[in-house]
Amino acid sequence: MDHLALLPVAREAVAIGHRIITSRAPQSVTHKSERDLVTDIDLAVEEAVREFLARETPEIGVVGEEHGGERGELWWTLDPVDGTANFARGIPLTGISLALVSGPRSVVAAIDLPFLDTVYTAVEGYGAYAGDARIGVSAVRELSGAMVSVGDFAVGEDSGPKNRLRLSLLEQLGARAERVRMIGTAAADLAWVAHGRLDATVILSNLPWDTMAGVLLVREAGGLVLDADGGDHTVDSAATVALSPGLRDVLPAMLR
Repeated sequence: MDHLALLPVAREAVAIGHRIITSRAPQSVTHKSERDLVTDIDLAVEEAVREFLARETPEIGVVGEEHGGERGELWWTLDPVDGTANFARGIPLTGISLALVSGPRSVVAAIDLPFLDTVYTAVEGYGAYAGDARIGVSAVRELSGAMVSVGDFAVGEDSGPKNRLRLSLLEQLGARAERVRMIGTAAADLAWVAHGRLDATVILSNLPWDTMAGVLLVREAGGLVLDADGGDHTVDSAATVALSPGLRDVLPAMLR
């Protein structure tokens, strides 16, 4: 299949989400589980994007955050509102994240940050873009000169042990990195590593709708994306560690 030919589909899919998110404020906010939120806008975006993808690519299934789905040989994965907690409080750090996954890797990606008026796209082998401008990761080589973001704390069952790992990581980064940030949306974390605005991000989880679009962006921008053990990231990895190549020998060692 010509993956490049599917880029306009991905672009329009996230544009549909953009239009819904920016057209109205959420009217309902409910808990899916402990400290895990969903709004009526999350549901509306996922339903609208699913309908569009079903028309445009009926042979490709969709796995979404809100309504699930089944993987196939080739499948879309969608986070309709990445950063729901931010969105529900009017914080403009949120995105629509869509990736086409083939085997263990993503091959098409689109991330729309609607309140920042930026759309990131990538196709495997064709580079990463912010709008029409090609982007690349930073050239930083020292952790002391790096801005590093960290994914959200874990919630729900077994969150205690998981969060002790996050606290340990924050302690180490706080002592060595130039700055540490917790932005609250994996889509922006990864897109900004690709864009050179962040030098690395450490997300100690790997839900495909959260990460797979951003993973492709980072790789196509010249960056590395690893699992927690330092191996290459795949759709089944336990963690998502994206970084500029200059930090290759520093950050993974810290995680180990």
